[in-house]
Amino acid sequence: MGSLIAIVGVSGAGKTSLAQALARAYPFQTAFEEHAERPFQNLFWGDARFAFPNQVDYLLYRAEQECGLRASAKAGLVDGGLDLDFYGFTRLFHARGLLSDAELDVCRRFHAFVRAFLPPPDLIVALRASDEVIRRRLAARQRVNIASDADAVLLGSFVEEWLGSVPRSQVLRLDVTAENEGYEGSVAAVLGRLRVES
Repeated sequence: MGSLIAIVGVSGAGKTSLAQALARAYPFQTAFEEHAERPFQNLFWGDARFAFPNQVDYLLYRAEQECGLRASAKAGLVDGGLDLDFYGFTRLFHARGLLSDAELDVCRRFHAFVRAFLPPPDLIVALRASDEVIRRRLAARQRVNIASDADAVLLGSFVEEWLGSVPRSQVLRLDVTAENEGYEGSVAAVLGRLRVES
């Protein structure tokens, strides 16, 4: 079973940008969020009734991605991932009243079922950026943002609660507020961690 790195953080923290920079620097097998390809994402944007099918689809999709990455001989790299989608986004949408208690429970059961068969990521790269950087990045996006910059504090609290349950040795925290477009500093930190562990 191949190793897996998950890059996590609030929307706009730079997960995809760092994953792309890492993939240019090292031969990772990668998996991305693929918002445009998800069948319920745009529907959810326009109609809250699609929140539940959107979350179930994302959790299933992320589980499928992890299975594929773990089957590869290469190290796997995912932006976001199954745990962030459950502990962060699913809980955020529940807190916002977009998912009922029963729908949250279905998502919880699915996540627990998958984790009984698939190990969690070997390394979690947790990104942090300033509120201003988050706002600027989200405003510049050319895609649907279900979670807005106004959700960053609550989403961040859910992510931190989850990370608090993960062994410290499995989490690499990076502040990317001042990171340049190439993410050189963050790329060096992640690859340095990989070299130490291999």
